[in-house]
Amino acid sequence: MPRRPDPTRRRAEIAEALVRVANRDGLHAVTMRSVAAEAGVSLRLVQYYFTSKEELLVGALQHLEQSSQERWAQRLADLPSPPTPRSIIDTFAVEALPTDEPSSMFHLLWMSYAVLAMTNTQVARHPSISGIDRIERQLTEALQRAADADDLATDCDPAIEAARLVTLVNGLGTSILVGQRSIERATEVITYHLDRLFAVPPATITEPAT
Repeated sequence: MPRRPDPTRRRAEIAEALVRVANRDGLHAVTMRSVAAEAGVSLRLVQYYFTSKEELLVGALQHLEQSSQERWAQRLADLPSPPTPRSIIDTFAVEALPTDEPSSMFHLLWMSYAVLAMTNTQVARHPSISGIDRIERQLTEALQRAADADDLATDCDPAIEAARLVTLVNGLGTSILVGQRSIERATEVITYHLDRLFAVPPATITEPAT
């Protein structure tokens, strides 16, 4: 008896086909038929796993987001355990910037989805659109640990700094994609910011009373 295909794997293959079509032709060129042709399956099979184009687009975004999270987790696993708050932030910046094909594709499609969500309520209310909130929470936890250890600059709010960091990295990522900045220059900007965020003022030395 032939083995039935794994539904999770099949959905991932279809999502990867969408990414290839979008990468080659642009997100505007994505249709369920073009994705089916790219995946080498029937249109009916694509419609079985994704009942609409919007659902297909969101499914691909979830796939990209999960892949990005896995790459970030692998970067963290390669660090000495437990990773320091600064190293967690550094690895996030490396993964979030479009420095290679997977991260560039993720950033490009995320921007496209964000634009789509402005006019498509089905996409806008999907949980994966709010995935950025989960990243901010992870960064907030790392920054809070640094603050508790007095490793963060004075008067920093971890939650606000996490939001600012995500916004900074996303903006720099866009500037890389449009050719405004090089990866090296964007990395310098982030390093400059983090060096000051994690800067701890030297202790005040009080001269002994005479």
